[in-house]
Amino acid sequence: MQMGRQHLSDAELLAIILGSGNTDETAIQLAQRILHESKNDINTLAKLSINELQKFKGVGPAKAINIAAAFELGRRRKDTDVGEHLKINSSRDAFNLLNPKLSDLPHEEFWIVLMNRANKVIKIENISKGGISGTVVDVRLVSKSAIENNTSSVILAHNHPSGNLKPSQNDIDITKKIKEALKIFDITLFDHLIIGDKNYYSFTDEGAL
Repeated sequence: MQMGRQHLSDAELLAIILGSGNTDETAIQLAQRILHESKNDINTLAKLSINELQKFKGVGPAKAINIAAAFELGRRRKDTDVGEHLKINSSRDAFNLLNPKLSDLPHEEFWIVLMNRANKVIKIENISKGGISGTVVDVRLVSKSAIENNTSSVILAHNHPSGNLKPSQNDIDITKKIKEALKIFDITLFDHLIIGDKNYYSFTDEGAL
C-alpha cells in the first residue's frame, strides 16, 4: 500500500498471490524458488498447469488455482484492450492481437481472425483445441464461420508449444486446403501465423501462401 504495486518485484507480487509459504520458507522465499525454477521467466511460469504448480512444497490446489487465475485475468485484460474493429495492416498487427491468446498454452489451439474489406476485425474465434503436438482443423468450420460473418479476408493462427516456429507438412497442407476453400467464396486468406514464445512465423511474410 505504501510503495504501490509497480514498485514490487515479481517475487513479491507472486508472494501476495500465494499468501503464505511452507514450514521451511516464507511466502517470498517460496515465490523466489518458483520463479527461479521457471528461469525467472513469467511466460514460462504462466504455462505451468495446476498439477505442475502443486509440485512445489507449500503450493496446494488453492494456491495453484490463485496463480492460474491471476494469469488468466491478465490475458483477459489484454483481450479487452484490443477492442472491436481493430485494423490489421501486417503480420505484426495480427501477432499482437493473437499472442495473448496463444503464447502461454501448453497445448495447440487453432484460431481465426475474420476481417472486412478494410481489414478491420469482425470476429476472433477459436476453431479447435488439441494436444502438445497438434490439433485437428475442420476446413468446413473455418469456411462456415467466414461466410456467416460476411468476411472478406481471414487470418489463420495456431501455436507451437515447443517454441519451434517451422511449419510442419500438415501446417502447409491445411493452409492450402483452407485457402482453396475460401477462394470459392471470394474470401482471401490474408495470412497464417505460427506463434511460439514471443515470436512468430508468417506464411505471407515468408512467401509461403
